[in-house]
Amino acid sequence: MTDTQPAPKTRRRTSARAAVVALPLAIGLLGGVVTPAQAASATPAPLSCQGKTIDTKAPIRYRTETLINAPLSKIWRLQTDVERWPSWQEPVLTNERLDWGPFRKNSRFRWTTPAPPTATTPATTLSITSTVHQIQRGKCIRWSGPAVGEGLSIDNGIHVWNFTEVKGGVLVRTEENWSGAQVEADVPTATKFLGWGLEAWLKDLKATAESHR
Repeated sequence: MTDTQPAPKTRRRTSARAAVVALPLAIGLLGGVVTPAQAASATPAPLSCQGKTIDTKAPIRYRTETLINAPLSKIWRLQTDVERWPSWQEPVLTNERLDWGPFRKNSRFRWTTPAPPTATTPATTLSITSTVHQIQRGKCIRWSGPAVGEGLSIDNGIHVWNFTEVKGGVLVRTEENWSGAQVEADVPTATKFLGWGLEAWLKDLKATAESHR
């Protein structure tokens, strides 16, 4: 997705930091400070879907999980009906499928979210184009794609989701990495905001799935 202000003379670092901050603000990230050490120590083995994982060599990566007291079918429907994300994730402005039929391998979708202005980047709308590479119904999903806006970009993000029925509901686990010169210029800040983003996503998914609507 550290807190120390960069020195004025390091303009390049300042620009990179501002670009990293814009994305989490755009997608409404909430929560506390997360360190790279906390992210890396979540588990020794990466999540996978049909044998494929995130880019484990990427310096920016984060993993988290939550228990959702709702049927797996409802959670799966919320997560895979991507065009309805704006109805339960306020920061998602639009989401359109770029193909037809069931959500499956090679499905593509493009979603948008606003990024507010910063001292070094203008207000913009990020366009994120995601492609599903692996999917097993009710079990896991793996997709990837870039986020592009004026003065702000993440070259690629690889995102894995796992769903496991357990006592008390469904354990939803997620892991993601980012790559690109802008975000890799400040790994601790990028990792912190990536963590905030995934925690916020799970919070919204849990709240919506556990509601009675």
